[in-house]
Amino acid sequence: MNRLLHTPEGVRDIYNEECFRKKEILSKLTESISSFGYDAIQTPSFEFFDVFSNEIGTTPSKDLFKFFVIFCNTLVLRPDFTPSIARCAATYFSSNVAPIRLYYEGNIFINNHSYQGRLKENTQLGAEYIGENTIDADSEILSMVVYTLKAAELKNFQISLSHSGIFRGLMKYGEFEVEDEEIILDLIRNKNFFGLDEILTQKNIDASLKNIFMNLSEMFNTPQEWEELLIDAKEYPEIYDAFVYLKDLDHLLKLYGVDSYISYELGLVSHYNYYTGIIFSGYTYGSGQPIVSGGRYDELISNFGKRAPAIGFALDVDALLIAMERQKIAPQIKSNKFICFYQPKDIQKAIQFATEKRNMGEAVLLLRMSSVYTTQFIQQLEEQHREVVFIEDTHSAEEINHE
Repeated sequence: MNRLLHTPEGVRDIYNEECFRKKEILSKLTESISSFGYDAIQTPSFEFFDVFSNEIGTTPSKDLFKFFVIFCNTLVLRPDFTPSIARCAATYFSSNVAPIRLYYEGNIFINNHSYQGRLKENTQLGAEYIGENTIDADSEILSMVVYTLKAAELKNFQISLSHSGIFRGLMKYGEFEVEDEEIILDLIRNKNFFGLDEILTQKNIDASLKNIFMNLSEMFNTPQEWEELLIDAKEYPEIYDAFVYLKDLDHLLKLYGVDSYISYELGLVSHYNYYTGIIFSGYTYGSGQPIVSGGRYDELISNFGKRAPAIGFALDVDALLIAMERQKIAPQIKSNKFICFYQPKDIQKAIQFATEKRNMGEAVLLLRMSSVYTTQFIQQLEEQHREVVFIEDTHSAEEINHE
């Protein structure tokens, strides 16, 4: 039998410096989220199929990793944390207490097609604010996204923000059929506004409504730049309310000092159908996909038997790390790892030295001296900010430590 020395398509091993760097960045990210008073939660890697069904509006069935167990139950590897957190909120938390603030970290699994060039297993970190449908909650989540990315020492990034009520209102007041909505949705996602213009012309859409449609292609830095759209939107209450909400939200984001990281992309639409309010995606250089996404989902938890409004975000940690590498961002990561070389006769001193350091919270790697460990090898260790120590016959561990 041939040994398999490689991983399946879509997954990869992470080791040595890359793994160390990932763990350190995750530590900084979770520390930032915790500073907002959020508590950690851990959910299973696989759940019942119904938790992620099409009715709930999550990942399409064809993109799920499914497997079957006794009693004909279908299980899936989680493709998304939010439905799992919604299930937990409905199961364990009372709706009569203060809002619930939770954060999570773990891997998700999506059966992407090989030609998409994406990994099928990714690490996600995110937070959910459950139990309050207020503009204060929305501004807290958005500001947390900005502060968390800054905690990773990322500087050049932008959050695209919109409101699901804009697209929903356009479909409603345009009186489009379900089939038309799917076509229009694809056109907007693909930024094909020439095709969108053709459909709107064929449908003889009102001029004011068409003007809003065609402005979905624009990116605005502030609400003042789309002020004139409010005039067109006054005839359509659902769209108008969404515009006003974003304008009010902008004021709170200024108070948090994060407004310079926010852009208003009115044509932003999500692949998840459970969003009911604001939606957002975060981008940076060196990543061909969003590094963070999220929004408000006030109806999702009701699928699990309890009504509660909620908003959250998910950060793609692997995409963030790739972008940071391409931007040549090297976060200041303290390495407290000692490499301790010793001769066999000095093993007692070496163990004493290692034990003392470990009791102080340091990491010590013991290596018996060998011809394998060349001068060049030792120089490489020092370049990696490892502190190299030699236990010699004429020194005690304490003396070496002072040297």
